[in-house]
Amino acid sequence: MKLGLIRASLPSYFPEKHGVWDAAEAALGSLCDAEDVALYVHADIPMDARQTETALAACREQDVDFILLLHGGFTMGDVGRTVAASEFRCGFWSVPEPVRIGDVQLNNFVSLNMSMSIARQVRDLSKHPAQWYHGAPKSADLQNKLRSTLRALKAAKSLNGARIGVVGGLAMTFYNMEVSTSGLRARLGVEVMHHDMHELTGRMAALDADRVAAEVTQMASAAEVSGVSDDQMALTARAALALLEIAKAGEYAALAVSDWPALQDDPGMHPGAAFTWLEERHNLPIASEGDVLGAVTQLIARSLTGRVGYLLDMTEPDLEAGQLLMWHGGGGPLYLANEKGAKWINHPMIGRGTEAGPIYGAISDLVFRDGPVTVFRVARNAGAFFGMTAWVAGRDPSGFTGCRGWLEDFEIDGQRADLEDVVASVMAHGLEHHFVLVPGDIAGVLTEFASWTAMDVLGWVPMRGHLDRRDFT
Repeated sequence: MKLGLIRASLPSYFPEKHGVWDAAEAALGSLCDAEDVALYVHADIPMDARQTETALAACREQDVDFILLLHGGFTMGDVGRTVAASEFRCGFWSVPEPVRIGDVQLNNFVSLNMSMSIARQVRDLSKHPAQWYHGAPKSADLQNKLRSTLRALKAAKSLNGARIGVVGGLAMTFYNMEVSTSGLRARLGVEVMHHDMHELTGRMAALDADRVAAEVTQMASAAEVSGVSDDQMALTARAALALLEIAKAGEYAALAVSDWPALQDDPGMHPGAAFTWLEERHNLPIASEGDVLGAVTQLIARSLTGRVGYLLDMTEPDLEAGQLLMWHGGGGPLYLANEKGAKWINHPMIGRGTEAGPIYGAISDLVFRDGPVTVFRVARNAGAFFGMTAWVAGRDPSGFTGCRGWLEDFEIDGQRADLEDVVASVMAHGLEHHFVLVPGDIAGVLTEFASWTAMDVLGWVPMRGHLDRRDFT
């Protein structure tokens, strides 16, 4: 990603005298270096629309992704209007006055105000927003606000051209996770390619036995094998290696895989532990049940945190205790396990109710360590976003077998929420039942990401004791 800085001021104001340009470039340079963003500083200082068009043309030649117009001193409105009317994602920045008595030295906050009000006239800010910034270059608040923008835009850029491989299609009857691949491509630039399940099973069968054995050894060193047969661990390793081959051959950033029921018939396994291993060892997002938007959500998580998150169900709301169990029986990396660590176990439900019982289909079994988390989902053909923060709170018993943790202390879009409100919000918004959980609070940058990509931000809906059609608007 590349940021383009355009500096603007009339000659009757004094950004050079007060070191505005040098301080701004130094601060931006350090921030861009830290966030792995390239910085282009346009050499000239435009003072009218024609000169601004020249600056924009130079930014196009430089493949700039985001333009930051710095009002170092008072700037004529046609400079801001020309930037706002362009195709670029953009922001406007002003710095505080160096002195607050005597003759005004910069008067650039007025220009910031002008630029933002002019932008509303020439740009649909609901679909193509512009961000504003006011603060000294070294201000922590300013740095944090700019950092949020860079991270959000990097996440958006990482999706443009990203390829997702779908293996086996959508799980049967999971209609809520259907997605328009054409709409996804138009909104985010994400490509979706399909593969038959037989390609996976064929690749699994063709793998060299020594390579499979070596992979099992590595898996056993990462987590205890508890009750899973050697044959099932070998099938798990084969599934992981075959899925990795598909991802590399297709240059896929993520996979969405239908983990049931076909693989239980042939070759007789469940790939949950294989998903875990690929996410833990290779940082490759794998969305279970063919959930394409779940894979997209995982890609955003990886861009913002550096690690794949946990694709989970909202499984059990304990309304009396105010705690929510987030859980899944397949997939999820190992890194968030508490002090008890993780195990490879047999899937608790495959074979359940039969004479043999649940004796095959390896998954990971772990409980999340306590701490702050963010839970979010891209929804509605990538046209909407829902996010909330919470706190993982240890609880005994710890919940159903698999990847899990009990959550409390919820906040939705900056608003405190009871568990009842969380349930009401999920139901009213009709959210697909997979959510991605990541450690830490990244709600702000996620909201900014959703805003730059013109998604509807789905907010808090209160629990009611009656039907209210307004909850669904």
